[in-house]
Amino acid sequence: MNVTEWIISIMEQLGYLGIALLMFLDNVFPPIPSEIIMPSAGYTASQGQLLLSGVIVAGCIGSLVAAALLYWIGYLFNHDAIFRFVDRYGKYLFIQSEDVKKSLLWFEKYGHRIVFLGRMIPAVRSLISIPAGMSRMPFWKFMFYSSLGTIIWTTFLACVGFYFGENQALMQQIFSQVGYVIITIVILALSWLLYRKLKNKNI
Repeated sequence: MNVTEWIISIMEQLGYLGIALLMFLDNVFPPIPSEIIMPSAGYTASQGQLLLSGVIVAGCIGSLVAAALLYWIGYLFNHDAIFRFVDRYGKYLFIQSEDVKKSLLWFEKYGHRIVFLGRMIPAVRSLISIPAGMSRMPFWKFMFYSSLGTIIWTTFLACVGFYFGENQALMQQIFSQVGYVIITIVILALSWLLYRKLKNKNI
């Protein structure tokens, strides 16, 4: 059984709870990607087995619960403890200390808005919550930015599966193109934030 078949079987058995659980795992275990989970859930909804709105809500809840958990891990434990944990157990989660360091640098360099953008970037969404907690970002602000990014990304993925799930070739083409769009948007947004930061320093 491949990953897609396993994901579909979980959703068939657990319904919305299964979607929430899978999206929770997506945020703490990167090899289980939302790019498979939510389109599969959207396609299932198109077959009348689930409601599209329910699929989106379940996906958002699972993602945000995971984001909150990772935030508090970053908030409650000091830097050394987190890096020791990642060094020892990160290989089981496909996470390395360097990944956490890069996310922390991104957060410190570009500020709180990176949380919003990070929710739509594979791998980054699994890590950005920890630096947010480590940096003592206000929890309400973290959840606000996380919710915005999560709702946009989860809705997009579910709708792709709902409307194009039967055409796998077209769906893959959409994902390949949107990947470039997201990267471009992120680069432009980060460049703008960096420009604003440098401009304020020079004032």
